[in-house]
Amino acid sequence: MKHRHLIGHLACFGAYAIFGLNIIFCKDIANGGELSPTVLFTFRAFCAAALFWLLSLFVKHERVPWQDLLGMLGASVLGLILPQMTFLYAIAMTAPIDLSVVNSITPIMTMFVAAIFLKEPITWKKAGGVALSFVGVVWLILQSTHTGGVEHSSPMGIALVVLNALCFALYLGICRPIIQRYNVVTLMKWMFLFALVLILPFSAKEVLTLDYAAVPSPIWWEVAYLVFFATFVAYFLIPIGQQRIRPTLVSMYNYLQPIIASVVGVALGMDRLTWMKVLAAVLVFVGVAIVNRSRARQE
Repeated sequence: MKHRHLIGHLACFGAYAIFGLNIIFCKDIANGGELSPTVLFTFRAFCAAALFWLLSLFVKHERVPWQDLLGMLGASVLGLILPQMTFLYAIAMTAPIDLSVVNSITPIMTMFVAAIFLKEPITWKKAGGVALSFVGVVWLILQSTHTGGVEHSSPMGIALVVLNALCFALYLGICRPIIQRYNVVTLMKWMFLFALVLILPFSAKEVLTLDYAAVPSPIWWEVAYLVFFATFVAYFLIPIGQQRIRPTLVSMYNYLQPIIASVVGVALGMDRLTWMKVLAAVLVFVGVAIVNRSRARQE
């Protein structure tokens, strides 16, 4: 059991570490304006669907009844389409600090969703761990704020970030039963196929008429990272975590994203390391450890 949980934690750590750079690249692509959110999501859905269906040729085939296909369709909407589309639209309308702070409510929402749909108890230890990590991540974000250049967030941008957090919390809680019934490749090949089919009516014309030559090469490298690492690899890892650890714990790895962004900033000379930032990061991980040790239903 401990080995199973360790794999789940490592998978979530890897996925959300990838998402930490994903925020930086998505912001750069949004600022460039060459690729709209619908086009970018179409690229991600198409390439991920192709890669997962190709990978499915090398793993054991699983027959999926139509009832579970409907469940995977719902998982695709809650776990892929709505979170990614709201994020891609929000990032162009939201200052990075506001996006990070508001997005920090995801574990809190997930804790309540898991309590409602999975009967996962909200203990004082779990609530305390979530609160401690929340304080740590908000403190870290505030410590990393710079005054050189001010960005403002629109109310619509903030609303989209909240919707993003709610959709992913619902996905982690509601869709866990079907996620546990199938291997990761089977689940993801259908989810991304459904996502592609649902987005194409809205993006096909734009994808076909896009001036690909006008998109700068650095943007294409960032798109390549988003498609392969932040989509194919990360969404391969997240279900592994979902199958092995509780939804609230999975969502708490969301707090890793601003830590990664801060580390990258320090490494590139864009930020400096202080003891307050180290303490903030420690609070995040201590909170995760507390939630990990809290009482839960038999898994």
